[in-house]
Amino acid sequence: MGTMTEFVKVIYNDEEFQLPLVVGTEGEKAIDISRLRQETGLITLDTGYANTGSCTSSITFMDGEKGILRYRGIPVEQLAEHSSFMETSYLLVSGRLPTRQELTEFSVLLNDHSLVHEDMRAFYENFPRSSHPMGILSSMANAVKSFYPELQNLEEEINMTVTRLLSKIRTMAAMSYKISRGHKVVYPRPDLTYGANFMNMMFDSPVRPFEIDDDVVKALNVFWILHADHEQNCSTSAVRMVGSAKVNLYAAISAGIAALWGPLHGGANQAVIEMLSDIAANKNMDRAIERAKDKNDSFRLMGFGHRVYKTFDLRMKIMKKMCDTLLEKLNISDPLLDIAVELEQIALKDDYFIEHNLYPNVDFYSGIVMRAIGIPTNMFTVMFAIGRLPGWIAQWKESQDDPNWKLCRPRQIYTGPAETEYVPIGKR
Repeated sequence: MGTMTEFVKVIYNDEEFQLPLVVGTEGEKAIDISRLRQETGLITLDTGYANTGSCTSSITFMDGEKGILRYRGIPVEQLAEHSSFMETSYLLVSGRLPTRQELTEFSVLLNDHSLVHEDMRAFYENFPRSSHPMGILSSMANAVKSFYPELQNLEEEINMTVTRLLSKIRTMAAMSYKISRGHKVVYPRPDLTYGANFMNMMFDSPVRPFEIDDDVVKALNVFWILHADHEQNCSTSAVRMVGSAKVNLYAAISAGIAALWGPLHGGANQAVIEMLSDIAANKNMDRAIERAKDKNDSFRLMGFGHRVYKTFDLRMKIMKKMCDTLLEKLNISDPLLDIAVELEQIALKDDYFIEHNLYPNVDFYSGIVMRAIGIPTNMFTVMFAIGRLPGWIAQWKESQDDPNWKLCRPRQIYTGPAETEYVPIGKR
């Protein structure tokens, strides 16, 4: 919680009001307007919430101007280099790094709960084959609660719910892929790590046993770590807002998955691949650049620019390095990567892109990495959801523990007709 030591003066109708100034640990400042309407009769209007803080939080700090991203104070680049996704998940949810014993116990617990109820397969098998994996995942995350009775101890119930979601989400994701292909479902193995288990469940088959590559598992871990949390973005805000109604965690996470599905949010990495594929097929690089610069054209270069980052996306640099390493290791020549590199070079030198802060973001290279390790395009956003899950859980948990908790209920400025008399249907 920030400290309130100063005040901001607001003058309205020649009357002066003082609003508290909240200062965070990194020097961020915000005007506390919680009593604004009560004292002045006014509300604020901030379409898209670009200038509005919805909460105080001790989970993630980001500075879009300086390209900083930290989880619980630890720079994400250090976690990407030295940590595992499981350790990062523990950090986000518990608020600190685990000891070796705690991490082992956490991993064993997740492994023990990685199986999904066999009756859930009936749900998967009855979805239309054309269903998008994100729609299936959102539905199934909500359905998990129906298969497990609530525990009487609230703290134990929350811990078990967290464990179930973290462990079963990857199993459900891999299961949805296998069933969509008409293939035999592969069950998790107790001898494999979280990432290796997921890859094995995705790609192992009776006719071609999957060979686990440590570099591929490392790339997957880095991808998930970079996406584990990102402050109050669209899907995280959805989890907090739905959670504010005191719904169960499964329902709140289901809402987050639905929000992440959008092409302007989690679906961006899939959109990048589709854009690069279109450029490759039609050889229309120059035309794409021209359209991106035309303010009257709705076309936009996917993977460029960011709502918060105004210089560069630190995660992009890490993902690009991982992309280069992985493609060289796997000896993959991907024509889409050549187009991606060419687009990046244009963006870094072109005055229009520089002036408008349109630099490549993490989605730009994460799609290439996903392609390299064999993830189908329609599963990209699912991969994002698995990575973002610990952040959603941490944010939900923090909001539930907040002593200043309130039901989220934004206001609006009405712009419709003034009072109008009802006209009986016979007189219209």
